[in-house]
Amino acid sequence: MKNYVYIVSSLPCVDREYKFTAGSVESITGDIISLLDETDAAVVSFLMRGLKAETADADFYREALSHGNRFIREYFSFDLNLRNEKVKYLNAKLGRDAAKDVVILDPDADMPEFEETGEVAEILSVKDLLERERALDDFISGKIDSLTVFDYFDLDVILGFLVKIGIYSRWFLLDEEQGRLKFKELVGQLIEKAEF
Repeated sequence: MKNYVYIVSSLPCVDREYKFTAGSVESITGDIISLLDETDAAVVSFLMRGLKAETADADFYREALSHGNRFIREYFSFDLNLRNEKVKYLNAKLGRDAAKDVVILDPDADMPEFEETGEVAEILSVKDLLERERALDDFISGKIDSLTVFDYFDLDVILGFLVKIGIYSRWFLLDEEQGRLKFKELVGQLIEKAEF
């Protein structure tokens, strides 16, 4: 028996203000997997593998785009297009060949046009690096919402949630690290004052 209603109704409301703690993403993910059957747990494991940059290569994307789960297929199709757009943007900035490091799954097939190319180009042109990263994450979060808009108590909404907590936890950890650096800076200033 599927536990979707129980799992979805017990998920925390996660956004940029959510206070993650060390290991909380792993803990939440582990709790979810423990409540899923073996088939669904395997889908979650596949998703988590794809969210690691070092494993998201052409072979992974080929597997993802033919996966039996709709969210996996659509999210990783979007993810591949987004990554390729970022690579093309960097190539143009660095004066490199436009196709360098672009992931092409089938060189003989025409890739469908990425509908969000213009929106991505606009985000990538933002000068402030922090603002650009936040805009990209908001863009990804919005895409997840659109992919799960008609999903309420099923696996796809759980998969979307797992991608989002990865995004939001990254910002919390960055903010926490920036807070630590600022604290050290302030302590250093106090020590310097005390020495005079």
